[in-house]
Amino acid sequence: MDELDRGILAHLAQDARMSVAVLARRLKVARSTVQARLERLETSGSIAGYTLRLGDSAREHRIRATCMVNIEPRAQAAILTRLRSLPEVERIHTTSGRVDLLLQLAAVSTSQLDDVLDQIGGLTGVKSSESLIHLSTKLDRAT
Repeated sequence: MDELDRGILAHLAQDARMSVAVLARRLKVARSTVQARLERLETSGSIAGYTLRLGDSAREHRIRATCMVNIEPRAQAAILTRLRSLPEVERIHTTSGRVDLLLQLAAVSTSQLDDVLDQIGGLTGVKSSESLIHLSTKLDRAT
C-alpha cells in the first residue's frame, strides 16, 4: 500500500459516497488510476465494503455501552453464536487482557439495555461481566 492508496482510503473514510471523478481530482491523478486502485483495494480485502455511518442525530436516542465478559474455557464458540443473535450487540472483540470478550452494545432505553445485559450474564459459560455506559463521544475516528 503506497501513499496514493492511503489517500484514497482517507478520503473514502470521510465520505464513502465520493465519486471516482472527485477522488481523482482531489488526489491529482487520472480517473482510471483511481478506479484501478479501488478495484485492487477491494480485491485485496483492504476495502471490505462501503457502509453508512450514522450521524449524531440518528444516534441520539440510543444508549451505548461496552460490556466486558469473562467466559469459561472452550465456551467461546457457543457464546459467540448466541451473542450474534442479539440485535443490541453491534460488535464483538476478543481481547488479550483481563477479559475474554469486549462487546459494543446499543439500546433504545435503559430497560432494554438492562435486559440485554441480563441475557448476556445468563448465557451458559459466562463467568462474569462488567458494563460501562457511554456518556459522550469526544473523538470518533472509526470508519
